[in-house]
Amino acid sequence: MPRLNVPPTKSNLFQYKEQLAVAREGFELLEQKRDILVMELMRMLEQVKLVEAELYRLSEKAYTSLRKTLLSLGRETVNEISKGIRYEFTVKERNIKVAGLNLPTLEVQPPSMELQYSLMDTYTYTDETMQIFLEYLKIIAEMASVRNMAWRLAKEVKKTQRRVNALEKMVIPDTAETVSYISSTLEEREREIFFIQKMLKSRREVNG
Repeated sequence: MPRLNVPPTKSNLFQYKEQLAVAREGFELLEQKRDILVMELMRMLEQVKLVEAELYRLSEKAYTSLRKTLLSLGRETVNEISKGIRYEFTVKERNIKVAGLNLPTLEVQPPSMELQYSLMDTYTYTDETMQIFLEYLKIIAEMASVRNMAWRLAKEVKKTQRRVNALEKMVIPDTAETVSYISSTLEEREREIFFIQKMLKSRREVNG
């Protein structure tokens, strides 16, 4: 394995041992974060499926009701009725925190039904269509929120996995190899020094 090109000194040995410990601790923490994010992503994808199913159900119901209204009143009458209808929606933004990640989401509160058109020449289909489309708009907003959160989670999982891979395949092996190289070099130097000192001592004893 490759090692870092540093002088084999005691100060460097101490420094890179510390770096190795920090890298290993960071690796474990990132693995835990990645696992939590993956679990949350899977949960969010299940929620997306549920909201999609509800969206498709309401979509079919809403447009079926609209077709009935158009057939009953006629396109021109429905168009005239729609021009006089105005509803105000309450939109709230909030953040959900997952594994230290802030995920923005929107909550849309549809208004309560109010009569904004004449009862003359209208049918129950009109009220039904209005109510269903108000629910439909709410579920569309919910779908946008959960899809955005799922996308943000997937992006963070990918980012965290890259950092895990970098630590596992590059930083930790390279640093460990560097520590091993410095340690073995210093030990070899100590053995050489010990051998030289022993030889000098033996010579002094012989000469003395």
